[in-house]
Amino acid sequence: MIVVFARPAFPFIPAAFLMHQPLAVVLAAGMGTRMKSDLPKVLCPVRGRPMVEFVVDALHSAGIERMVVVIGHRGELVREQLAHHGSKLEFVVQAERLGTGHAVQQALPILQNQTGPVVILTGDSPLVQVSSLQKLLSHFAEHEPACLLGTLHKENPAGLGRIVRHPSGEFAGIVEEKDASDEQRRITEVNMSTYVFSGPDLVWSLGQLRNDNRQKEFYLTDCPGILKGAGKRVAALPVLAPCEALSVNTPDDLAAVEQAMQELGYPCVS
Repeated sequence: MIVVFARPAFPFIPAAFLMHQPLAVVLAAGMGTRMKSDLPKVLCPVRGRPMVEFVVDALHSAGIERMVVVIGHRGELVREQLAHHGSKLEFVVQAERLGTGHAVQQALPILQNQTGPVVILTGDSPLVQVSSLQKLLSHFAEHEPACLLGTLHKENPAGLGRIVRHPSGEFAGIVEEKDASDEQRRITEVNMSTYVFSGPDLVWSLGQLRNDNRQKEFYLTDCPGILKGAGKRVAALPVLAPCEALSVNTPDDLAAVEQAMQELGYPCVS
């Protein structure tokens, strides 16, 4: 007698394989104060959908299946909104708002065993492009840096951190506008809070963060410099599309993003 066993619908996947696959961290703990809304900022709608949904969709379309969403103010609403994505999304809570580095630190229990790349994005960047993410992941896979920043050149870079390079063209650091010299302020290549880290290097650099600044916060933007100072390879790749320069901090910003998405053909959900 021949016994035929049914093939399981979801075959066992070794944990080591999963830990080597790309993982994303989406920063979604911000309040909507400047948006004049009681909603978490990432739930403010654009084209009829909460803006964080566009970020999650872009990550999925770029081939990233595992995501950690950092929630904070009224985080249960973010969790409820994203529940339809199922178990591929995990949530961690940033109870105190102590900076972007502190937000990512809340995901350390999940990141500890991550051997592959970690993509970090803000949840209020609905114009993130799948093609940009794919280019960054491809470059990361080929060159295996400790950290890769996705950047772009912006005609008016006011208010944004500038990407400083050595004469050879290699990444030297990020200089925030308030700390920049007149010459550095003329730099048009800017940091847009789009990162791909090596998992182990991210975990190590998060452990080196200090809050000895005026705001007493831990900044994720310090991690590339920490890695660079430790002799690790850090690169910046200006592959982001012009539309990705649009971020949302105010109702006017949201209106500009809405207009850009309409022009780019994003459907409106009624």
